[in-house]
Amino acid sequence: MENHDTDTSLFQHPVWVSVFALTAAIVWGWAYPLIKIGFSLFGITQAMTGGKMLFAGIRFFISGMIILAIAGGSHRSFKVSSFGGWLYILAFSIVNTSLHYAFFYFGLSHSEGARAALLNSLSVFAVVILACIFFRNEHMTLRKAIGCLLGALGLLSLHWENGAGQSGFSWMGDGMIILNALCGAFASLMTRGLAHRIDVFTGTGYSLAIGGFTLAVPGIIMHGEFLHSNVQGWIVLLLLIAISSIGFALYNKLLSCNPMGKVAIYNSLIPVVGALTSCLCLGEAFRWEYVLAGILASSGIFVINKGKA
Repeated sequence: MENHDTDTSLFQHPVWVSVFALTAAIVWGWAYPLIKIGFSLFGITQAMTGGKMLFAGIRFFISGMIILAIAGGSHRSFKVSSFGGWLYILAFSIVNTSLHYAFFYFGLSHSEGARAALLNSLSVFAVVILACIFFRNEHMTLRKAIGCLLGALGLLSLHWENGAGQSGFSWMGDGMIILNALCGAFASLMTRGLAHRIDVFTGTGYSLAIGGFTLAVPGIIMHGEFLHSNVQGWIVLLLLIAISSIGFALYNKLLSCNPMGKVAIYNSLIPVVGALTSCLCLGEAFRWEYVLAGILASSGIFVINKGKA
């Protein structure tokens, strides 16, 4: 098996940690408007569950195959430590890709892109809380508690009553995005375990390919289809495939060899990029609640990470 110590040290260098984490956060932020644009171009409506699953499945299966091809070309190890290792990879694939993005695609189709982007910042705070529960060397501190409280207030600000006196919360929209954020948080924690069972880059490819397959097959069984097929739609899908390949490959590698706090802080950019690009690309109205939620969420993330990671 080839030694990748040089590769690991590169992903631990402060400058490159910043570059790679910023890159992952920015490209993920662009996924929000692109998915909604893709739905529109392919004629996938809110009621077309099979179509959404097929769209997501194709995206992640191809992303995973691309990463695996790169892993093979760069002579990375495909060896899994044991049969239990394969079961772990399967579980990681389901949480990190299948459930994570099933909830994400369903929720995004019932929610504004900017709102979903800000709501998804819940994953950052969930990682902090879950790490304290599952990792012995992680402890809840006053600083972390204050940061999580600020984040919670930011999320609550999105659901204040609107002008008609009705709550803005939607189970099919906001509820699905919250479940997506929780899956993302659990997957972040599971990345550490993945690194003990297989090369992280290769494991990322497996998780995306397996997860994409388990999304696409049910989508086909449910008669999922694209009502329209056009060049613009396939270009958007290719961009989403690139986002998955770049974002997950960089982020999972960073998580495997750095303290979670040092990496998670950059995720504060995802809701900002997602909200701005959704408003610019989709013509969504930029509401004052988005500004307040973004400030509170970013403040919470800063408070959590301003000390030692």
